[in-house]
Amino acid sequence: MMVTFHGCYDLTYFGYAHFRMLEDPFWTTWRTVIVSCFVFLAGVSQQLSLAGSQRSFYTRLAQVGGCAVVVSLVTLALFGSRWIYFGVLHFFTLAALLTRPVLSRPAILGWGGVALLALSQSIASPSMDARMLNWIGLAAHKPATEDYAPLLPWLGLYWVGAWFQCQFPGWIQGRSRTSPHPMPWLPLLGRHALLVYMLHQPLLFGVLALSRL
Repeated sequence: MMVTFHGCYDLTYFGYAHFRMLEDPFWTTWRTVIVSCFVFLAGVSQQLSLAGSQRSFYTRLAQVGGCAVVVSLVTLALFGSRWIYFGVLHFFTLAALLTRPVLSRPAILGWGGVALLALSQSIASPSMDARMLNWIGLAAHKPATEDYAPLLPWLGLYWVGAWFQCQFPGWIQGRSRTSPHPMPWLPLLGRHALLVYMLHQPLLFGVLALSRL
């Protein structure tokens, strides 16, 4: 869904289509669904990471954080004032750090997640609109940026995902490595999600840019 959505955005950016990505309820709702699935499953994944070592956790954290820096630098060069200073990868980096200490406390994850979601819907202040504060998620107005994934409400959903995996560990059923997958490309994409995230948009954007030459 994410790749398709970004493909539609790129088609609009280059004038091949005229989707109202920022105004039409269909597109804004679809974006919310995509990010919600993304964040919930990231919370699930972090709960699963408890089975791994701290070294692997911090290695992955450094990879995601490094990619977030790359996204900021590239978008600053491409989009100027609309650069991405707190997008999805920035959120995931901070959320992972804030969640790690409470991963083994399902009550905090569950009730805390619900409380954070409620807080984000009940408080919004113009005093939080400044760029140095709006990443928290309590701003009254959405900032002008190409991607915006503030800490609230998304940390609440991230915690709910981690809580859900803790409470219902059997909902993810593994497949035998000896049996063929009906869609073999799908687990490959899943195992390399960060690479897919980082490469799909430059590839789509590049192909469409070349088509205009």
